[in-house]
Amino acid sequence: MPPPPAFRRDKLVPIEMPPYMTLRFGVDPDTIKVTGDGVVRYVVVASNRDGSSMSAYYEGVRCATDEYKLYARYNSGQWERTADPEWQRILTRNSRYTEELASQGLCRGHAPRASVGEMLQNLKNPIREVQ
Repeated sequence: MPPPPAFRRDKLVPIEMPPYMTLRFGVDPDTIKVTGDGVVRYVVVASNRDGSSMSAYYEGVRCATDEYKLYARYNSGQWERTADPEWQRILTRNSRYTEELASQGLCRGHAPRASVGEMLQNLKNPIREVQ
């Protein structure tokens, strides 16, 4: 697996979250990549409302099976790789951001969107689609 990509907080595209959420989430558009096997990899950044505290996650979403994998976490200025990353169901995750990211931009039904450009367009202008 490739190393986690560098990310920039000043380039984040926000993920629309329910209003009760205390954290803000955004994805760095330059980190979104679709692999040959249909996995969408990206870096998502979580921060508190005033931006004073931040964490980042290097993840992959497999639209075909509604699963995600956490490859690495960014804390205290460095990446920590997940020892044995495994595919897990998106809907069983404690946080909703992966579900929102997949449904708002990365996936269309059970396939990745046609291009990273289309993913970003949908993240910037989320339209709820019947899937």
